[in-house]
Order: sequence, then structure tokens, then C-alpha cells
Amino acid sequence: MTAVLENSTDTSGSEAQAGAVSSFQVTLKIRRYNPEVAAEAYWEEHTVTAHGTDRVLDALHKIKWELDGSLTFRRSCAHGVCGSDAMRINGRNRLACKTLLKDINPDKPIVVEAIKGLPVLKDLVVDMEPFFASYREIMPFLITSGNEPSRENIQSQADRDRFDDTTKCILCAACTSSCPVFWTDGQYFGPAAIVNAHRFIFDSRDQGGTQRLEVLNDKEGVWRCRTTFNCTEACPRGIEVTKAIQEVKRAMITRAF
Repeated sequence: MTAVLENSTDTSGSEAQAGAVSSFQVTLKIRRYNPEVAAEAYWEEHTVTAHGTDRVLDALHKIKWELDGSLTFRRSCAHGVCGSDAMRINGRNRLACKTLLKDINPDKPIVVEAIKGLPVLKDLVVDMEPFFASYREIMPFLITSGNEPSRENIQSQADRDRFDDTTKCILCAACTSSCPVFWTDGQYFGPAAIVNAHRFIFDSRDQGGTQRLEVLNDKEGVWRCRTTFNCTEACPRGIEVTKAIQEVKRAMITRAF
């Protein structure tokens, strides 16, 4: 990493100020794949000028906009809300928009590749349809019966707290594609689907918990979890994914939810 001082008139000597105005060269080693060009993926390196507070997404933008317009990746909000820019960065699933260069040792090439377990369409873009198929199967919506409600369905804070953690999911697939079971068994529902089932199973207003538990009781459902905690570590929203999966398992046995 070669530092470059952008403001040579700064004579304050403050290390903090120097860090704020300095830039450096950072290299991204990206796994490229274009089925229209070649059948096999390959690695390609690009070096750009960046700041420590820049994100991996900023570096990818610089490569795409200034060096190679064919580089393909997903991104939308760029603020950790949409979840569209999940990718493997130095061997870990992360959101490119939330990963600062200074936090991942830019002295060495930063390795960027598509998340695992889903078909790669091009470069860092994977086919999310298998992921969303599992999500749809657990019926991610409120199920009720009886007459149409005539007033707000009041819920206590304690009832809300029961499933509050799993409402944070942004469907980025970082947890599911970090799961070794999912890598080797494409039929496994995966952590994200189970997390979203948890969100409704434990919602006191919902009446579809039994139906969801039956779906997850399948041989490729919740029992395939091996409790490796990869999913919890990968979640960019800090959801206790493994804990949620264990609570669904317990509900499956006790039918108490």
C-alpha cells in the first residue's frame, strides 16, 4: 500500500488529519466469469487509488467506471439496507457497501468473488431465484382467519420482542450462502428462509405457524442445520440466526410458539 498525501499544505503534524487526507493504492483481485466469453472463471487484478474510509463498493465502482466497464455486480441503495451487494470479500460473506478498506488490510490484494452455493450468472452476480424460491415456500406473510378486521390488531411489546430480531433480515443471502450444508445440498431451505419463518411463527397475530413448521419439517428443512454459526457471523444486520433456527427446532418438537 503506497500512501499519497493529497494536501501538501497541511503542516499540523496531526496523525488523524494526515490519515484523513492521504490516499493509497489498493489492489482488488476479482473472480471474473462471463459465459459468453469463456466456460471457466478466472482471476483478474485491478489497482485503484482510494482512502481508508472508502468501501469495497467504492473501489468496485472506480474499477467499473474508470478501468473496465464490463465488470458486473449488483448494488442499489449502497447503505446496507437493500442487501443486493453481498459478496465474498477475503473469504467472508459481507456487504460491499458496509466493508471499509481500512478494516480488511489493504496492504494485500483484496480478494472479491461471488457468494457461494448459487449459480453465477456473470462476475459477482448470482442467480437468486433458488434463494427466493425457499423464501416464498415458508409463506412470508401474515396468515389470519375470520372476518376482516375492523380495527388495529394491538400487540404487546413483549409479544413484539419475541420475534423482533428476525424482522431485521434484508434478504441479502449472506447467511444462506455462508452455510456449508447449503453449498453441498442445493435443496436445503437455508438460514434466511428459516429466519423469515421464525419472524411469523412467533408473531402472536399470525395463525399459520403450524403450516410453516410442517414445511420446515421436511428432510431438507430445519433439521439439516449443523449449528456451525457461519450464518450468524455472516449476517450484516447482526441477527442471531443460529439462535432463531434452534428456536424453530424447539417449536417443532414442543409445538409451543
